[in-house]
Amino acid sequence: MQFTIEERHLADLRGGAVPDSVTFHTCKAASVEDAVNEHVGSDGGEIIGKVQTFPGFQGMATVRKPTGVYTLTIGPSSQQLRTS
Repeated sequence: MQFTIEERHLADLRGGAVPDSVTFHTCKAASVEDAVNEHVGSDGGEIIGKVQTFPGFQGMATVRKPTGVYTLTIGPSSQQLRTS
């Protein structure tokens, strides 16, 4: 299944807020948890707590990466994956 991941930068390494910092990513995975693990693993991050899942292949997770703390919102995607 294809997922879109909205990644919202919550805090920098010093704990300061990062305004208006949102990026979108698309990946293919079997589940919400797999999509989060694939995305986090590719960025050298770690999941804080656990991945929350909701009906309809929706989910949320909090992630710490070398550049700060992020919230991920995951949902099914209708976009085609780009292969480069």
